[in-house]
Amino acid sequence: MRLDRYLANMGCGSRSEVKRLIRSGKVTVNERPVKDESFQINPGIDLVICWGTEVVYRDYIYLMLNKPAGVISATEDSRERTVLDLIDPKYRRHGIFPVGRLDKDTEGLLVLTNDGQLAHQLLSPKKKVPKRYFAKVSGIIGAEDIEAFHNGIILDDGYRTMPAELKILQTGETNEVLVIIQEGKFHQIKRMFQALGKRVVYLKRLAMGELILDPNLKSGDYRELTEEEIEILSQAVKS
Repeated sequence: MRLDRYLANMGCGSRSEVKRLIRSGKVTVNERPVKDESFQINPGIDLVICWGTEVVYRDYIYLMLNKPAGVISATEDSRERTVLDLIDPKYRRHGIFPVGRLDKDTEGLLVLTNDGQLAHQLLSPKKKVPKRYFAKVSGIIGAEDIEAFHNGIILDDGYRTMPAELKILQTGETNEVLVIIQEGKFHQIKRMFQALGKRVVYLKRLAMGELILDPNLKSGDYRELTEEEIEILSQAVKS
């Protein structure tokens, strides 16, 4: 791999920025200064240092985002602000994308990665990876609704959802509930409640499998997953 491409892919700057870094003598390969941006290296084998810091090669990036309302779960859009617009270019250069979609007005946990295989497995209904949501719902909710979720609900297009779990936290003019689903159809939770004559007025994803949204992440903030959290996601799709 070319040295300039390696540095750009690892988030050290744009291709033009890393070219200038290399030409200025700020980069060494195996402890020898290299000023040729086309110099070929072996990722994961050669020792690359930029500005005195080792540039470690990584195939995959895993981020946890506390998605705010008002942005869409897409990689690009000509009219709407996307979740990638919230992410530093050093991560975007790795080709990351959101794992599944949260509606524009839905908040909470969203994983972004360039690991296509893991993303596919996390979203596959066959893997039955649970997704847990907190919701505020208008309309009277009772035991019959809990039973309906448990049995699967027929949506407006005739599709019957997989069995889901509904837990009532607080009742009133607006009910507070927890919902656990194992799939991710378009607007699924909103459509499930709509089929029962209710309306979701607020929705936030709290967890995917055993991966829980970091309570210290403010809306719109993100961080890299820890090794333990990556392992949690990997284990979720092995069953």
